[in-house]
Amino acid sequence: MYEHGFFSAKIKLPSDYTAGVVVALYASNGDVFEKNHDELDIEFLGNVEGKPWRFQTNLYGNGSTSRGREERYRLWFDPSKEFHRYSILWTAKNIIFYVDEVPIREVVRSDEMGGDYPTKPMSIYATIWDASSWATNGGKIKVNYDYAPFTADFKELVLEGCPMDPIQEYPDFTTCKEKDAWLEIRNFAVLTPKRRSAMRKFRQHYMYYSCCYDVWRYPVKLPDCVIDPIEKARFNDTGRLRFSGSHKKQAKIAKARRKKKQRAASDERTDV
Repeated sequence: MYEHGFFSAKIKLPSDYTAGVVVALYASNGDVFEKNHDELDIEFLGNVEGKPWRFQTNLYGNGSTSRGREERYRLWFDPSKEFHRYSILWTAKNIIFYVDEVPIREVVRSDEMGGDYPTKPMSIYATIWDASSWATNGGKIKVNYDYAPFTADFKELVLEGCPMDPIQEYPDFTTCKEKDAWLEIRNFAVLTPKRRSAMRKFRQHYMYYSCCYDVWRYPVKLPDCVIDPIEKARFNDTGRLRFSGSHKKQAKIAKARRKKKQRAASDERTDV
């Protein structure tokens, strides 16, 4: 188990019909702290044949499972065709999720988060499992074992952190200060302006759900949510995109609206 760290793996997902299947790279201490566990998730959600994989990030602290912090995304590539690297950075100050070299989400720790921020040592898991109850179309489409076996490949795992025994009566958390300081100055821990720009573009093009914009679920926004007005304008009160369908569909609608305005403006000039 690790007290903070950088955890990463190259993963290739199953292909064809994968509805109901979840592949995950995650950190958890649920086997030690059953009632107040911490967790950091990257979970890939299978789909029917011909439809793309989607994935979500999430975190819990101190058993705060009733306040899930899910975000869901599409990818700009087919993750079943070749390996791609997925990573989680967890420090005392922030959490950053990565796809390849692109940061896709940052959660900055604040006093207001309290125990919702993961703080206890966690182990790292690589899993594939049957999540028929929720993974695809809200659980409407189940795993079809006629398409089994479902195989996920993991390689080149990176586990950089401070090993810690979580069941010590008086754990000495100061032993990790040196490792924490090392983590915080590593290249992957620094979000340069270029990386922040890449993260913003990813979220604009591929994020289709965010708990931060889900007003029905959280009438009072979660304390770690940073509301981006441009980003917020794209989502409705359920935290989902205002227009059903893909970002490409949204782009087509926006383009059609621009053309309509241009024609109207042209007609006005002709009338004058």
